Amino acid sequence: MRDPSCLFCKIAAREIPAAIVHEDERLVAFRDIGPHAPVHVLVVPRDHVASLDATDEGDQGLLGALLSAAREIARAEGLSEDGYRTVINTGADGGQTVHHLHVHVLGGRSLGWPPG
Repeated sequence: MRDPSCLFCKIAAREIPAAIVHEDERLVAFRDIGPHAPVHVLVVPRDHVASLDATDEGDQGLLGALLSAAREIARAEGLSEDGYRTVINTGADGGQTVHHLHVHVLGGRSLGWPPG
């Protein structure tokens, strides 16, 4: 199910252009337009899910697919040898600005800790 006002739903439906690096029947991955690392890809479900907190046990397959896709994208982008970070921001205090579940895949440079 889509949310017609959601930016990521519109990207997944190809109503808004994006640099798509991966897609399948459940997910779309595209380059972030404001990257925080040399590689910054967002992996989103095609169906609208507001956040990680909005999921339940019935979404385990989707959550696994998101992380598996993040791993494959990192490998395809050549990040596996030196490492990469995956991030899911949830809610305002967690830094979520688009209220559609998404996994950030960041790499291509050393990423400091703590992140925020």
